[in-house]
Amino acid sequence: MSDSRNVELESELLAFVLVSYPDVARSRVQKWLKHGTVLVNGQSMTRFNHRLQPGDVVSIRGMAGARQASQLPSGMTVLFEDESLIVIEKPGNLLTIATDSEREKTAHAYLTSYLRRGAAQRPERVWIVHRLDRETSGLMVFAKTETAKSTLQAGWHRNEKRYLAVVDGAPSLESGVLRSHLDESNPFKVFSAPSSEKTRLAVTHYKVLRRTATRSLIELTLETGRRNQIRVHLADAGCAIVGDAKYDSQSNPVRRLGLHASYLRFEHPVSNEPLEFTSELPESLARLV
Repeated sequence: MSDSRNVELESELLAFVLVSYPDVARSRVQKWLKHGTVLVNGQSMTRFNHRLQPGDVVSIRGMAGARQASQLPSGMTVLFEDESLIVIEKPGNLLTIATDSEREKTAHAYLTSYLRRGAAQRPERVWIVHRLDRETSGLMVFAKTETAKSTLQAGWHRNEKRYLAVVDGAPSLESGVLRSHLDESNPFKVFSAPSSEKTRLAVTHYKVLRRTATRSLIELTLETGRRNQIRVHLADAGCAIVGDAKYDSQSNPVRRLGLHASYLRFEHPVSNEPLEFTSELPESLARLV
């Protein structure tokens, strides 16, 4: 599913897309280019200054009717879409899926409406591949077919996933590995515990990227994918994520959890093409460090 425009005059790619889609913000167009959503003559093109020639065809993959994106809430952006999957940036404080207390204001509900173009009777739907905590922002993948969902989930443990966390204080070393057995039996709070039939091993690699007098910015790479793994491990290391009162943080400077899913690399469920996405730390968190 794509929307195409024919080039009539020589132009740079960024300028052409901005003129062709006047209702789309420049920042969104730049993300389209960055993440390979823009095609020139069927080939993905990420260079903003690529010279277009008369007769070229520019397509926006998965963006037929660019106004469709206006149905998404502030801070929620579609980075990539094709017939099999959608990659988005989720804002903080947005649920992934409905709960007993909230049925409509979720990433899943918004994407379903996005696909159906606001017409509830249309059959299109999305499947959840993985989840982010409500308080966590960043990259998420949804499937557009049940087959794609199954394929993505089967290989999800092999994919490269990185997060950025703003924490109070800092770990004792500049880099290292956080490792513990997590007890996830309590639905409200996960905690480290001695190895037993109730626990599962969790492994988190970390690197300190920046320090201030009171806080640090840490990059985390997951070796395992346990519930609340990063939050528990950083709290255990004595540097809880800002805003994470559940895991003993004493500060909440921007009224949100200081955790952001910043990098994903995985194989396309149909073509096996490697896909790679990055998401910058939200400005509100970046200012803290």
